[in-house]
Amino acid sequence: MTAVTTRRASCLLSGLLAPLVVAGLVGSGCTTSTAEGQAPSSTALVTVVTTPPSTTATTVPPTTSTTPPTTVPPTTVPPTTVPPTTIPPTTTTEPLPDVYDPTCVVRVAEGDSLDLIANRFDDETVSGASIQVENALPEPIITPGQVLDVCVDNGVNDLTGAPILERNAAVRSMEVVRQQEHLNTLFAGLGIRELLVDGISGPVTRQRLCAARLALGLPVSTEDMEAGSPEEQALFAATTLPVPFTSAILSPRWVLIDRTCQIMFVGEGAERLVFVFPTSTGEAGYETRDQDLKPVVRFNPALDNGGWHNSTTFPVAEDNPLNGNMYKPLYFDGGQAIHGANNVPTSPQSKGCARLRVEHQDALLFWLGLGEPTTSARTINLTVNVQGTWVPR
Repeated sequence: MTAVTTRRASCLLSGLLAPLVVAGLVGSGCTTSTAEGQAPSSTALVTVVTTPPSTTATTVPPTTSTTPPTTVPPTTVPPTTVPPTTIPPTTTTEPLPDVYDPTCVVRVAEGDSLDLIANRFDDETVSGASIQVENALPEPIITPGQVLDVCVDNGVNDLTGAPILERNAAVRSMEVVRQQEHLNTLFAGLGIRELLVDGISGPVTRQRLCAARLALGLPVSTEDMEAGSPEEQALFAATTLPVPFTSAILSPRWVLIDRTCQIMFVGEGAERLVFVFPTSTGEAGYETRDQDLKPVVRFNPALDNGGWHNSTTFPVAEDNPLNGNMYKPLYFDGGQAIHGANNVPTSPQSKGCARLRVEHQDALLFWLGLGEPTTSARTINLTVNVQGTWVPR
């Protein structure tokens, strides 16, 4: 009894270990046997121990990454802008014909004008007018395909190579305009009328150039002034008109009459130039005589005839509405005087006197402070110099 019980207990333990045996972890120690000395039973007692499934679930916590996500800023790629390719229109340019100097010749394009062509050149002498003159065009009209000489005033026809003997009139006109403008600046405030700035170097402009030469100490003449010449450079360098350097300036109040220029300077010593007036001296055979610091000795205002004195030596019946020919004369050498007149040309036309315009004679007398007739040189207090030689043009 004890042996059987022990065996059953052993088998029970084996049953408990059965799952481990199945798992191969523990070998089985339980076998079917009989009691010592007895034959084995045909029915074996098998005790199966069933291990209930574990109700405890093994929970594996999910792996949580605490690494902050890497934020990569978006890459902004600017769009590639390809500038449009501008293909210039194909222009078929006709070759220039056989010309003397191709660098001085242009072909007129559609829509061109003389002024538009001139504006392409950095040269103040090239203008629509000067191109017209250079090419002897009767009108400022051009047509596409026409060829033009644009090197103006260079003494040659750049189309044919033929010499051009005369200056380009348009270019010369521009040069004269510059001179006229500067002359007006120099002579401003001296009583003389402004030049008409017209680009024409006529007798009045040449008279003014002559006066400027005299004041500037240049050789005195009534010739045109060449652009770019040393004398023109001296003219443009002057900002004021100097007092002419002659013996006249030794007097406190003086008049300088120049027969070459047909001009009269009036001043005070060497310090001040008061007036510059155009004059007309004695014509051939009646020349105004040379003078050097000659005092004015008589003043006749002709008060009984509105200031007009009829010359005793050369009387005229009709020279002005008041039937006189000498306006308020100032006598310096016998019958030769400085007086006003209705006609003061740019050439010698008098009978020996120095004519002034009426308004200029009045200005001179006002400066002298004269109103009443006098024969006192001290009262008049004025000397006269006469110089130069008239050269007809």
